[in-house]
Formats: sequence, C-alpha cells, structure tokens
Amino acid sequence: MTLTRQMVHIAAGAVLLSAAFSAQARELSVSTVLSDAFPWGQAAEKWAELVEERSDGELTLRVYPNSQLVSGDQTREFSAMRSGLIDAAVGSTINWSPQVPELNLFSLPFFIPDEAAVDAVTGGEAGEMVFEAIESRGVIPLAWGENGFRQLSNSQGPISTPADLENLKIRVVGSPLFQDTFSALDADPTQMSWADAKPALTTGAVDGQENPLSVFDVARIDQVGQEYLTLWNYMNDPLIFAVNQQVWQSLSEDERSLLRETAVEAGEWEIAMTREQESERLAAIKERGVTVTELSDDEYQAFVDATQSVYEKWAPRIGDELVEAAQVAIDAR
Repeated sequence: MTLTRQMVHIAAGAVLLSAAFSAQARELSVSTVLSDAFPWGQAAEKWAELVEERSDGELTLRVYPNSQLVSGDQTREFSAMRSGLIDAAVGSTINWSPQVPELNLFSLPFFIPDEAAVDAVTGGEAGEMVFEAIESRGVIPLAWGENGFRQLSNSQGPISTPADLENLKIRVVGSPLFQDTFSALDADPTQMSWADAKPALTTGAVDGQENPLSVFDVARIDQVGQEYLTLWNYMNDPLIFAVNQQVWQSLSEDERSLLRETAVEAGEWEIAMTREQESERLAAIKERGVTVTELSDDEYQAFVDATQSVYEKWAPRIGDELVEAAQVAIDAR
C-alpha cells in the first residue's frame, strides 16, 4: 500500500471514529424557566435522566434552568427554540403564547375550573389542536406537564371580591391577556420577568403576584411581604416538552421514539407529583402565618362575571373552533 493510500485510509478511519464519537456524545440543550428546586425544573431533570439511562449515554440532555439561554427573558424561549438557539425545552403555555396564540386557551380567566378539566382538554381534541399549532411554527411538541393553577397573593389584605383588587399593582408575565384580565378587575397589572419579580415584591414596587402554590412555597414569597393568599384557580399553566424541528429531523427513528416516550413518562410523573404536593404545600404556607382565602361559589362567580369581557375579546383570537372543542371536553369531563 502506498503512503498516499495509507493516509487516505487513516483519514477515513478518523472520520468514522469522529462520527461514532459524535453520535455517542450527542448532547441537546434543554431550557427551563425554573430550577430543579421546583417541580417544573424537576420535570426537565427527570426527562434528562430517563434519556441518558435508556440511550446508554449515547444521547444526553443538558438542562439550562432560570431562562439562562435567553438572558432571563422567559417570553423569548419559544423563539429561541424555533430558531435553533435552543434544542429543546420544557416550557410554559403562558411564556410561549406570544408566538403561539392558541396557547392563550389555558390563560382564559376562569375557563378551566379543575384538574379533571385540564386533563380533558390536554388529552382530547383541543390538546391535539394545540400541538398542531405548535408544530406549524417549527417546534415539535412531545408531551404535557403541569405548572398548576395560579393563585393570587398580595401584601395589602384579603381578596375575596373584584373590588378588593382595585388599584393594586400586580406583577404579571409579558402577556396582553394577563394585562386585560387584571385591568378588567381594576387592578394595575405590572409586567416583569420572574427574575425581577421578587426584588419588586421586596421593595414594595408591586403589591402582589400570581403563581402556582409550588412557586409561592419554594420561593418563600411570604417572606417578601405576601401575607395574603387567595385560592381562585383563575387559570392553569400546562407545561410542554418540545424539540426544535430541525433537531428532530436530524434524529433517528429510535432517538425520536426515545425522546417522545421519556417526555411522556417525565410529564406524567411531574403532573402526579405536583398535584399530590398541593395540600402539603398549602398546609406549610398556612403554618408560616399566611392568611388564606378560599372563595365561595358566589364569590368565584363574581370574578367570572367581572372578566367575561376578556373571554369575549380573546376567544376569537385564540380560535373559536379550539375554544369550542375545549369547552365540549370540559362539559363532558
């Protein structure tokens, strides 16, 4: 064999070894807004754990919490994933709604009343329609998780009627629907990222915030003056496991199946955990001296009535067919 042929064979062998090594070492970035101190972050870590275990380390997911891949701006996560800056994410329907309007379905005030309704929507025709809307925008949705029902806290006093919210500055995420909801209740919605929220609560720049019990509990929101908590279940925030479309297309069929199956499993695990912990979290919050208000049916209905105009404005924007499919599922649950 001539020296030239030897060099060709050596070079070819190096390419094959490099390709094999790349396949074994392939790593996908996964974005989340919250760390593994919260169920949301734990969902992403569970997904990564399952993928590494079942691929024998040939495919790994590296989780980047606290929105660090988008410099703390959680509403840019979907755009970053669609463009390929992020390979995958476990994201919030709220944060992705600016790019996928159909996701505002879950933010319609007082539309989804309980966990059975959440499951009926995500597990039925409406859920399929939402996934189709996400895929049409260059991202492949794989599974559902759950951030939970969002509750209202503040530093000024108990809230049991819409009038109690008048002029209160409430921190909200960057969604026009949230602005409209709290404006309809005569509050003063103040948009800011989660990274900026706690300092604002500490200084009194805002009076209140809305988040699931898991966030209130783990982040110890009561320690920054949030002494009053209202359980009103005004909206639910499902999580979605998803992958950039180009990344998805570059995977083998086995890798795709692995990612989808593990995402479903991690999502089911996280949903069950989040729901099981609700009563325990609430008890812990009460023990720390927080005044908890639970609405009567009449009090709840007053909030529904006060935000009816928001529903009427946003249902057509979300899509009447999608909203109707979700309503049918909720009524039949």
